[in-house]
Amino acid sequence: MAAISSLRLANVGGLMLILSVVLTGCNDNNKATQAQTTKMSPGITMESTGANSHPVNYTEDREACADYAPLRKPLFGDLHVHTALSFDAVAGRINTMPEDAYNFARGKPIAFFPQNEQGEPIGSTQIDRPLDFLSVTDHSEYLGERALCINPDSSEYDGEFCQKYREIEFRGTLMLATVIGQKDPKRIEMLCGADGQRCIGAAKGPWKRTIEAAEAAYDRSDACSFTSFIGYEYTGSWGQSNYHRNVIFRNDNVTQLPISYVEAPLDSMLWDQLDAQCDDSNNCDYITIPHNTNMSNGKLLTPYVGQEQTRENKIRYAETRLTREPIMEIFQHKGASECVNGLSSVLGAADELCDIEQVRILGKTSQARNFHLEGADLVLHKPEDAPTTECAKDELGGLGMFAGGCISRNDFLRTALLSGMEEQQEIGLNPVKMGVIASTDGHTGTPGDVAENAWRGAVTGEMTILKRLKPGTLPSGIKGNPGGLAGVWAVENSRDAIFDAMQRRETFGTSGPRISPRFFGGWAIDANSCNRPDMVEHGYASGVPMGGDLPSAPSKGKSPAFILAAQSDAGDHATPLQQLQIIKGWIDAGGKQHYKVHTVAGSADNGAGVDTSTGQRYGDGHASLCAVFEDQEFDPEMPSYYYLRAVENPSPRWSLLDCLKLDEVDRPAVCQETSKHVIQEMAWSSPIWYTPQ
Repeated sequence: MAAISSLRLANVGGLMLILSVVLTGCNDNNKATQAQTTKMSPGITMESTGANSHPVNYTEDREACADYAPLRKPLFGDLHVHTALSFDAVAGRINTMPEDAYNFARGKPIAFFPQNEQGEPIGSTQIDRPLDFLSVTDHSEYLGERALCINPDSSEYDGEFCQKYREIEFRGTLMLATVIGQKDPKRIEMLCGADGQRCIGAAKGPWKRTIEAAEAAYDRSDACSFTSFIGYEYTGSWGQSNYHRNVIFRNDNVTQLPISYVEAPLDSMLWDQLDAQCDDSNNCDYITIPHNTNMSNGKLLTPYVGQEQTRENKIRYAETRLTREPIMEIFQHKGASECVNGLSSVLGAADELCDIEQVRILGKTSQARNFHLEGADLVLHKPEDAPTTECAKDELGGLGMFAGGCISRNDFLRTALLSGMEEQQEIGLNPVKMGVIASTDGHTGTPGDVAENAWRGAVTGEMTILKRLKPGTLPSGIKGNPGGLAGVWAVENSRDAIFDAMQRRETFGTSGPRISPRFFGGWAIDANSCNRPDMVEHGYASGVPMGGDLPSAPSKGKSPAFILAAQSDAGDHATPLQQLQIIKGWIDAGGKQHYKVHTVAGSADNGAGVDTSTGQRYGDGHASLCAVFEDQEFDPEMPSYYYLRAVENPSPRWSLLDCLKLDEVDRPAVCQETSKHVIQEMAWSSPIWYTPQ
């Protein structure tokens, strides 16, 4: 890929216009037309109507937004954050509540570490830029159990179980987690009673507080300054694998209590029970969002788990999932879930960007530990020490929550999408047809707190530099990161507009920066789209946006083309973009699965890097990039998908910046492993699919 020959920035009418002359040519078999002038500014209202320009169909009483944008604008938020209502916020907590998290997201300071001798927070923290939207998603499974153990007025507060739960944070977390680690979960009798009703009843108060906090934070005026969603996390971990998903409701019509893993130990059961309380008859709607598939040992994205795999069951499952689970979380503080290198079951060259913030790598030895509860005593088993292997076909492993067990192709978006297309060839429906977002999964009520240079940990065991730099139990400590942001292209900042965007998969995720990616595909895309002042309108009129489906080819021999564009984060938060890539996955005529990464704008060889002795970046990059890619290897008989990855120049990881804050003699050994402390932040679009007719 040739380098940019000139780059000029001009501030015209409040828009940053990136004017560049770029030489073309990417590889022998495909062509990309690069360049040159893009106008992509968050918050700009477009008056033309190439996209659906009908007013939002509100499902609630509210004022219409004044800043309606027919061609949609990027909104940034967090759909996965925890507060002190969650069971894994025990000792050392700062008692951040849902209302505090919403205040933080809107730019207000909240109490934070450090603490005084009484355990009260004496510090404060504040986000650098407010979010557009947020859902607080506390764990549903133990809302009642935690309330019983932390409320001094509860009947169980002074009991043996609750005393031990409060004593040591990690032990208390695992004491309750023994329930969700079971395939047939039962509430803890000594705490909840024989019928579990003591804990179920105690959950009503925290759920009411969750709802009220979201309602109080929501801006229903025409300013549409902030959107809150009522939500919770469904937290299954059978076999110590991640089987977690967040449940997000469209409006304030929600279930009486969250449907948890205890009531519904399979995804299909969760949807059935939610549907029983939440449907058109009561103006209730919801979606579920799987997360940390990288730690699921094949269980989370693999369809039909726990079901008899008849054709009828498969079709019903696929129909439900297509409606209820349109997106997944590709990045958060426990690592990336885009891709993994070394799978033998999928053909494709190694991709070094897959290893960034990756907590599980094939062939690497890990120590995974299991545990169980005896009365109020936690029993930890001897760690298992074995190299991480690839799961056999149809194998569901275990211990992924502790970085153990096998890695499945269905643990990562890139290869799980191929499994979905494979199923579609059999039943006519794709049960793994997912767009993407990202979020933080922070446990201190600080949503969107993603800045590498200001991060103070996602869980309470990371609240000092030396603690953060230690190996963590679970992917925390040195393996953890600040998490990412959810992005949507919506016509306005309201619940219905954002929810609609998630349902149609016009979403993207970032590893933290507010990169704005746009992605269109179609059969009539103009090769000169990047120079068109109506590029976005043309993308909608001549193709489909991210999350969409390509129609049948209009003529034999026709290849699809794609517009890829991205604008870097702005102002003090800007790291230049390095490159745009399009990732293609397909299934060949023999049933073999493939992926290929094409760099279509910019270059990895641009000379940019990080001085690890100072943490300073060096080298040039791009404020924006744009290209048109035509897939000249396209075969109309092969199902395929495409998605955009926008990659920044190298930048210092939080761990390098923390190491540099310490005197050299006080730095732990990990600080000397400088290659681990340089990252490349990125953004991912939802895919565009092609299905042969």
